Amino acid sequence: MAVTSFMLPDPQGHARALAANWLKLGIFALLAAGIFSLLLVMSRTPAVQEVIPWLDFFHTALVVHVVLSVLVWFLAFAGGLWTANSAIASPWWDKTILAVTALGAGLMVVSPFTGDGHPLLNNYVPVLQQPVFLWGLGLFGVGFTGLIIRTLIVAGWETPPQAGIYFSVVSAAVAVLALLMTGVNLPEQYSGEAFYELLFWGGGHTLQFTHTFLLMVAWLWLAQATGIRVGLAARSVKWLLGVMLLPVLVVPWIYVQYDVASAEHRAAFTALMKYGGLTSLPLGLVVVWSLLRASCVTAPELRPLRNALWASLVLFAAGGVIGFLIHGVNVVIPAHYHGSIVGVTLAFMGLTYYLLPRLGFQSVASQWAVWQPYIYGGGQLMHILGLAWSGGYGVQRKTAGAAQGLENLPQILGMGMMGLGGLIAIIGGGIFVVVVLRAMYARSYSQPAT
Repeated sequence: MAVTSFMLPDPQGHARALAANWLKLGIFALLAAGIFSLLLVMSRTPAVQEVIPWLDFFHTALVVHVVLSVLVWFLAFAGGLWTANSAIASPWWDKTILAVTALGAGLMVVSPFTGDGHPLLNNYVPVLQQPVFLWGLGLFGVGFTGLIIRTLIVAGWETPPQAGIYFSVVSAAVAVLALLMTGVNLPEQYSGEAFYELLFWGGGHTLQFTHTFLLMVAWLWLAQATGIRVGLAARSVKWLLGVMLLPVLVVPWIYVQYDVASAEHRAAFTALMKYGGLTSLPLGLVVVWSLLRASCVTAPELRPLRNALWASLVLFAAGGVIGFLIHGVNVVIPAHYHGSIVGVTLAFMGLTYYLLPRLGFQSVASQWAVWQPYIYGGGQLMHILGLAWSGGYGVQRKTAGAAQGLENLPQILGMGMMGLGGLIAIIGGGIFVVVVLRAMYARSYSQPAT
């Protein structure tokens, strides 16, 4: 029986150059997000927070950090994978899409320095109520929508990785439709944070399934790239990926069934996120079982990939477990989504190491790349466990400085653990950005690796 391939062929020609540019956009978004995250962690760490007087800037930095590290980084990386899985027929159109998206991201980066941010900390896509940020977010959304339309037309889905990538595009398209349906049906009396909370609620929940599809593709890809044999036939994997699409197909039904401003609408999407995500469990368990059965001996050049895979699995699982411990509005909530988000980020980091030479950049040979997933993942694990611990003692989310109300030792210890883990994670993220930028700019484009 032929061995099933869980890896895409190396992109060539225009698709290769375009995928490389999407990856660059994602890396620069991470770099900017890291700068803002340093200010965030310092503003919430006991003893340090007293010397930082920027409580208002904390909220502004939080908005930009979230948008860059989740929305821009994830979707730019998705753009790279979608491009690599596409037959590019119109180079000028693809370059225009990338340019518009990059311009939007750039405007959001500089927006905190162009005037008072008036930050709103709504879920999924927090916003700054000022023209530069809103124009940037709008342009980014237009570029991303163009990317979805192009990919739906020209992407393949015959093999398991192609199917996973194509399903992620379908999920993203449903997320955009959910956003539009909410905008059209949202009552006029809503404004400010309530308006954006409702606007992005349905689409934001749906977009998480896009990330989960790409996470599964990344896990399978990294496993095979490091010599791990995943004992599933191509048809079985495609069926499991198809099962993961079922929650996405429920989204239109929610909009037909409930008013977008109703409590039932919000509850339906919360349940969809909580239980729909379990559809990824069978395929995830297959990867874990395959990894546990594999040899511990890994070639030196493959260790960054294997370490990223392990770290991603641990963080994503931790985030999922913490999600079932949420009660009330406290820092257990960010502990849950940080774990899930970081799990996806670590998988994308490992896949970045693999893709660099295949997109014309230098291979990553530094020992820093070997330890980077564990430094970043270990710091983030401390970060989310500190948040989860503190949330159990009532520390509220989206607060900083004295507003956190750290009155007893368990709260202080938990948030201190959060702060230390966050700083370690920032170091790990910084190592990743430096290693990747060195590989990208060490030499000019070369022929793809064989």
